[in-house]
Amino acid sequence: MASSLSGGNRLSLAMERTGQWIISQDIPSDVVVEVGEANFSLHKFMLVAKSNRIRKLIMESKQPDLTRINLSDIPGGPETFEKAAKFCYGVNFEITVHNVAALRCAAEYLEMTDKYCENNLTGRTEDFLAQVALTSLSGAIVVLKTCEDLLPMAEDLKIVQRCVDVATSKVSIEAKFPSRSPKNWWTEELSILDIEFFGRVIASLKLRGVKALTVASAIITYAEKWLRDLVRDHSGTAAKLAASDDSDLRLQQRELLESIVEILPTEKAVLPINFLCCLLRSAIFVKASSTCKTELERRISAVLEHVTVDDLLVLSFTYDGERLFDLESVRRIISGFVEKEKSVAVFNAGDFREVCSAAMIRIAKTVDAYLGEIATCVGLSISKFNGIASLIPKGARKVDDDLYRAIDIYLKSHPNLDEIEKEKVCSVMDALKLSYEARVHASQNKRLPVQIVLHALYYDQLKLRSGVDENDVQDAITTRSQVQHDVSLARENEELRTELLKMKMYITDLHKTGPAAVATTSSCKGGGGPKKAKFFSYVSKKLGRLNPFKQGSKDTSNIVDEDVDITKPRRRRFSIS
Repeated sequence: MASSLSGGNRLSLAMERTGQWIISQDIPSDVVVEVGEANFSLHKFMLVAKSNRIRKLIMESKQPDLTRINLSDIPGGPETFEKAAKFCYGVNFEITVHNVAALRCAAEYLEMTDKYCENNLTGRTEDFLAQVALTSLSGAIVVLKTCEDLLPMAEDLKIVQRCVDVATSKVSIEAKFPSRSPKNWWTEELSILDIEFFGRVIASLKLRGVKALTVASAIITYAEKWLRDLVRDHSGTAAKLAASDDSDLRLQQRELLESIVEILPTEKAVLPINFLCCLLRSAIFVKASSTCKTELERRISAVLEHVTVDDLLVLSFTYDGERLFDLESVRRIISGFVEKEKSVAVFNAGDFREVCSAAMIRIAKTVDAYLGEIATCVGLSISKFNGIASLIPKGARKVDDDLYRAIDIYLKSHPNLDEIEKEKVCSVMDALKLSYEARVHASQNKRLPVQIVLHALYYDQLKLRSGVDENDVQDAITTRSQVQHDVSLARENEELRTELLKMKMYITDLHKTGPAAVATTSSCKGGGGPKKAKFFSYVSKKLGRLNPFKQGSKDTSNIVDEDVDITKPRRRRFSIS
């Protein structure tokens, strides 16, 4: 709306000015030139003297006295035609970098060439382009910007290509020998272009062999200017845009973002990973094409060793920071990096499960810290939490303390989980790889399932018994199987304790009521004796399953073999107290 009002004001001013210098002529006008909504009352002989096109229109007209000429398709519109008409009348006006491209196209349209008339508008504009406009980077960029509304004629006249060549040459010199401060001042100059012309300058820079870092700096400045609300949002503007859901704006942002991704340098480490993460979040937000998002994920995965927790959080949360955004992208990025590390390990004839690179170990710490940050989100499911945690190979974590911290935060933030769900959350952690401090904390942590607590306690007992160094985990596999057995025994022991408590209560009741009550109870119910015998048989079976020598898990080296008389077993007295 503002641009249309501004254009209307310029149109009326142009007509008013034209009327002023036309009225000064003694001869009345004999032709009206229509340019869009503007009408210019002029003289045929003045226009024909400079413009071969107008001469042809008058000569070829079937009307004996042509009074109206329509030139609505002239490049530059009414303002440019006004200046061309002034040139025909010999009225002075200023040629600048802002109007020279439009005047050159208008001169071509009106056929105001030097062949038709010496020192015509074509020659004047060409001289200005060569001697003034295209001698500096700023001038070339401004001229190139004005060509956006002059296509395809500006392209046909090679104005666009000349501007691109000059801009590329000047940028390559500035990158090596800065003439201003800051040294990347020229990136701001390039950022005024639309994406099509900006992409052509970037492509020309690549062909010229300009360093990838130089190209990357220009792209970063451009993206931060035109996608400021998405790439560098610190004011909540993007959150407001998300709420408004302006489809037209979203479409423009999507097309612009996809075009920016297409011109990114192919070199791996020239773009900051934070910038790539911001681009990916923007791509997800504006629903860019899968090709665009996949390319960004691939680039981030290639330099993931430099990622920080904040970078991953940028991808994970919405712009208002209140809810999770897209964990699938994070999962694919980490998975891509792990697969690359596996390929390198296989190529080097190594075992990826046991020996991991320094980069993989670094990523493991970052991912565990990242899980600790997102664990507080109520909407984070167990499958998504475990899905990211399990991507990291076991060998990349020397200790699981950071992962234990993330699990503890998750359990604290999700207090309604049952025992089975808690065990699923803890399944990604190896309790035998916790440090001593973490095991002490785990043994006292009521949020953890019983099985994990027993793992930690048993490992400490094993350390005390065997005197193994804290960092030695060679017996982890044997220990884990023994712990599984002890867990099952602990559960059976709990059941037996419950049965013994019931029996104790039953005997106490018998002592209180006396023998008469016992006889009455026996005669009324009948079959009480078999029931009691059955209970003692059940207790005996349970005690038998707790035999410490049954599984061979205890130390029997100190037992001395003796001749035992098995023909006459000793009588034993069973008592329950």
